Amino acid sequence: MIHFFRRKIIHPLQHFIHDSRSVGITLLACTIISLLLSNIGFWEDSYRNIWSDSFNGVLEHHIHFGFISLPNSPLLVINDGFMAIFFFLVGMEIKREMLTGELSSIKKSLLPVFGAIGGMLVPAIIYSLFNKGSNGMQGWAIPTATDIAFTLGIASLLGHRIPVSLKIFLTALAIIDDLGAIIVIALFYGAQIQLLYLAGCAAIILILWILNRAKIKFGIVHWLLGILLWYCMYNSGIHATVAGVVFAMMIPTSLLTKFELHLHKPVYFIIMPLFVLANTAIILPANALQELNTPISWGILIGLIIGKPLGICAACYFLVKKKLADLPRGVNWHKMIGAGLLAGIGFTMSVFISTLAFTDNAQQDIAKISVLLASFIAMVVGYFWLKGEKGVLNR
Repeated sequence: MIHFFRRKIIHPLQHFIHDSRSVGITLLACTIISLLLSNIGFWEDSYRNIWSDSFNGVLEHHIHFGFISLPNSPLLVINDGFMAIFFFLVGMEIKREMLTGELSSIKKSLLPVFGAIGGMLVPAIIYSLFNKGSNGMQGWAIPTATDIAFTLGIASLLGHRIPVSLKIFLTALAIIDDLGAIIVIALFYGAQIQLLYLAGCAAIILILWILNRAKIKFGIVHWLLGILLWYCMYNSGIHATVAGVVFAMMIPTSLLTKFELHLHKPVYFIIMPLFVLANTAIILPANALQELNTPISWGILIGLIIGKPLGICAACYFLVKKKLADLPRGVNWHKMIGAGLLAGIGFTMSVFISTLAFTDNAQQDIAKISVLLASFIAMVVGYFWLKGEKGVLNR
């Protein structure tokens, strides 16, 4: 019986988890489940309320235990708490790339850095043109994001049609894009700054730096300081998830790979599915097409589907033309356009920014539906664009 259980359930599950496509498949399945539960009969309100109802029955952003202030609903615990762990993993990936990877030198990093900047600026400009002068302007950062898990998951489906060098470029670009999103969240999507808590963040960072300089073994003291850093960041007015990235920068280089390996599965197979289930609990309107005919929706759709590849390829083309950088080995402009199209899969980060940009549920839902639709189109178009590439275009 035990042998049967291992052979039929455990081993296939282990194989699935180690497959590079599994994260994208899992998140896509969670999205479909969440949308179905949000739009089927009596489940509509109850499913959404599972995530949004506050713990004390009052719709507040914080729950208070004396002077301690914490997130007050499952949705806020996931978005402000668990997502800090996701950003901690992203922060370690950024640090590792800056130290030993594709971002470790100016020459290596120039193409993905400029590509990522172009891929953020052009969608933001497109969105702003659609929403100029309206209250939708606060969502300008929504189409600037790239979902690294989905993007690389779709790329892996193409196998040898995508050179390894292009996958490396896409990874570096997505990591820089994440860094850009973190900066945007910190600067534009926080609350009123609380100087006392901000000073607490600075003091904790200084203590962590001193511990590293003194070569104190990384242990329980560091983790407790990390939790305290999150708490101070949560109450400082800067979004709490930024604490994850800051703490990641304090991790000793020798421990980066170890921590990344330990966190990869729980983050991508527990935290991210929870995030998707909670944040895609969207009640689809009966007249969905009419509801999507708004400046917010068009800004997101055009920004992700057209703005992303346009910004990435234009920035890279400028660098190559000026002989400041070369295309990755074995990559032509057809493949670069395909990479740009895949980078239009905003999904996780774009949905996350949607929750920060809009307090109105109707605007949030329009933004989220637009992100999901744009990401799906980017997946399909990017996949078939690269699959149909015959190598007839030269560098």
